[in-house]
Amino acid sequence: MGQRPEGALHCFDGQYTTMNVGSTFWIKELNPFDLGPRAISVDELNQDTALDLRILTEIEIAVNLFIRKVRSGTLDVHPTEKALVVNYDVEALILGELGDPMLGDRKECQKIIRLKSLNADTNVSLLAKEVMEKCSLIHESKLHEVEQLIYYLQNRRTNDIIAGSDSNSQPPRPASSNSLITENSEVERAVISNVDSYIELLYEEIPGKIKGSSLILQLARVPDNLLELTKNESLLSALARVLREDWRRSIELSTNIIYIFFCFSTYSQFHNIVLEYRIGSLCMDIIDFELCRYDQWKEDMEKRRKQFENTTVSITVSESDIKKLKEELEKSRKKFKSLTKKQEQLLRVAFYLLLNIAENAMEVERKMRKKNVIGMLIKTLDRTNTDLLILVVTFLKKLSIFRENKDLMIKENIIDKLPRLLQNNNADLVLSTLKLLFNLSFDAKLRARMIRVGMLPKWIKLLSQADIKNRSIIVGLLYHASMDDKVKAMFTNTDCISMITNMVISEDEHVRSELIALGINLAINNKNAQLMVENNHLQDLIKIAFRNQDALVMKMIRNISQHNSIKENFVEFVGDFAMALTQSDSQDFVLEVIGVLGNLELSDLDYSQIIQRCNLIPWIRNNLVPGKAQDDIVLEIVIFLGTAAHDEDCARLLCKADILLSLIELLKAKQEDDEMVLQIIYIFYQIAKHDSTRDYLIRETEAPGYLIDLMHDKNPAIRKVCDTCLDVIAICDKNWAARIKVEKFRSHNQQWLEMVESIGTDSINHMLPDDDDSLSPFISDDLLKHTILFSSDNIASFNVDDGFSTMKHSSESSENPSRPVSRYRDLDEIGELMTRSKSHMSVASGIEDLYYNSRMKFNESDSSHILI
Repeated sequence: MGQRPEGALHCFDGQYTTMNVGSTFWIKELNPFDLGPRAISVDELNQDTALDLRILTEIEIAVNLFIRKVRSGTLDVHPTEKALVVNYDVEALILGELGDPMLGDRKECQKIIRLKSLNADTNVSLLAKEVMEKCSLIHESKLHEVEQLIYYLQNRRTNDIIAGSDSNSQPPRPASSNSLITENSEVERAVISNVDSYIELLYEEIPGKIKGSSLILQLARVPDNLLELTKNESLLSALARVLREDWRRSIELSTNIIYIFFCFSTYSQFHNIVLEYRIGSLCMDIIDFELCRYDQWKEDMEKRRKQFENTTVSITVSESDIKKLKEELEKSRKKFKSLTKKQEQLLRVAFYLLLNIAENAMEVERKMRKKNVIGMLIKTLDRTNTDLLILVVTFLKKLSIFRENKDLMIKENIIDKLPRLLQNNNADLVLSTLKLLFNLSFDAKLRARMIRVGMLPKWIKLLSQADIKNRSIIVGLLYHASMDDKVKAMFTNTDCISMITNMVISEDEHVRSELIALGINLAINNKNAQLMVENNHLQDLIKIAFRNQDALVMKMIRNISQHNSIKENFVEFVGDFAMALTQSDSQDFVLEVIGVLGNLELSDLDYSQIIQRCNLIPWIRNNLVPGKAQDDIVLEIVIFLGTAAHDEDCARLLCKADILLSLIELLKAKQEDDEMVLQIIYIFYQIAKHDSTRDYLIRETEAPGYLIDLMHDKNPAIRKVCDTCLDVIAICDKNWAARIKVEKFRSHNQQWLEMVESIGTDSINHMLPDDDDSLSPFISDDLLKHTILFSSDNIASFNVDDGFSTMKHSSESSENPSRPVSRYRDLDEIGELMTRSKSHMSVASGIEDLYYNSRMKFNESDSSHILI
């Protein structure tokens, strides 16, 4: 063996090594530990090269080039030793002067890699990587297979090797992925150069077609061969023809051919081949047929079982006959199981092909939908094959992002078939099912159906067991479920509340935003909020919010603070909240903090002291200037002022600081903003309740005039607050009482005239008979009693209930109200607030009866305090 001579040409490309200097050929040695290329002369070629090159003696010395190709094959374990067996093929071609092949040969070879250091303590992963590094015959993609084989060798016992017994306690021996086992248990390997002979087998009977398709499948499973196979039109045409003509005759033949086209479908550049031969449409026909055939098999099997049960009950049947019938039934079961296994393999490869070709082709997916692919997929969910179920669920997940497909899934009752899959032990199947449910949970009807079939407890159980990969999907599902108020209450009886709170406190970054969003929704429910603050968790949440200036956690705290049963827990933190308003740089954080303060309407809180000690007056006045701050922050400040003005000392402070003048200017600028107008006039109402501030509101500001103008507003909530506030002003100031009485009379008189005119117009248009009962409103007592009349000697004798009844009917009859219902403050309590404040009003004793009998009642639709 000599050193490489000077001037030798060395061309190495992948697995090809070609060299030529005179009669010496440079090739890469087939050493599994890759010692590098060496020079071998023609005389030195021997059996160690793993090629029978005796033919080289007939080649003249003028031959220019020798090409050698090595293909890696299957991996296996040695039957008796701790060693791996590497199967590979070596092909050799000798080219002439013009580069055309003159002679070639091929041989199957094996290489044994002995693992002498393998023992029970060996690190399998490290050993597998070492084998991959030193053996160039094993492709890097087979690392996992090498690890499995080494693990098998590590756990294989000596007595099992000698006796050849299969122990259930040991890991199953991995099967080869590229070998074809014939009926005679002989391994036959396909060669790309023999593809023409494989095509000829496709023209024989079914056994020959199965063999030919199996050999072609071996070639197609090697990605390097696909491009070469696509150039062979006769091969593709023959495969498509056989599948189209003989798919009903053999499941194995159909599986082989569809598998071949599936190999093409894994690469988008070959999709046109699958579409050209209409393999997708053919696959759908095959799937439909197989599903119907499976139903027939099940029906026949059920008939056999019932027949056996009926026969065994008969007294005349002997034990030998029963035993014979039992054996026949068991034989039928085994046959059914075998057929089902083959069919599921066919369904899996067919569905996989359809999934691949629908990857980026909307037109293809539309055609599949027309041929009821969704119905077929949902029908397949009844199977038990895990691999098939994973594929089907993945396919459904892809289709579910389109509304048309989702609507078809609703018709097929897909939700009823999914709970069973969540109980499977396969983590991939559970994860795929959760992703499908997440896509479907955007639909409110499907979301409600999920809750009805009992998925909520399953999700919560999975959340406690899930790893990081699954947790975000489960939290997303729970978040969607928590959007329904009825479902929020269902969380109370589970461990979810404490689990979510602990996760937020632990600051799990992987699913932090989803967790907090779920917590924000759940905190709207009173019982959930109570569970969240147990074990001093409220303090932990506030610490996290302040440490990170986290607006989302503060929003969760804000929702907790809206419940009366929990508000007392916030008293000790009010000072921190107030200081944060002027010290925090995050506007979003400040927005949520001021929202928390706006919720804390507690008699124990001295807002006057809080505002003065924290020097909030300049900050409030500055932010109330129109256009200087964000509208959301301005609105929350106004709500906070309405809460603080409930305290008389704080109300005096606001008047003294001229905050009411700033509010009136803001009212002028934001008169089209319903929410802003509603909250500002609510502050006017709070100021009007107190003896010490009522005169300031009436005489020093323009508030009464604006309240009179807003009596005619289209928003019913604004009208109600205005009327209530004006009633207080009318009771306490005679001058304003007369003006308010006149304005109310004009308003209701105008409503009366419009109502009469509309009824008269309708009667003329419809030309109804004079004696028709439908025209009786002209003399109806119910209609007349809506008019509010004031006595000249007692301004407090009007009926407030009648007034509210009138406004209620008029608001309900409004077809197009321009302003929405308030989201922030519940107006049902205004009557109670007025009742509680009656002791502060220095008026006649008859006023007490007036306000006691005129307690306001509003519908739920008028509720004004619903957090976002």
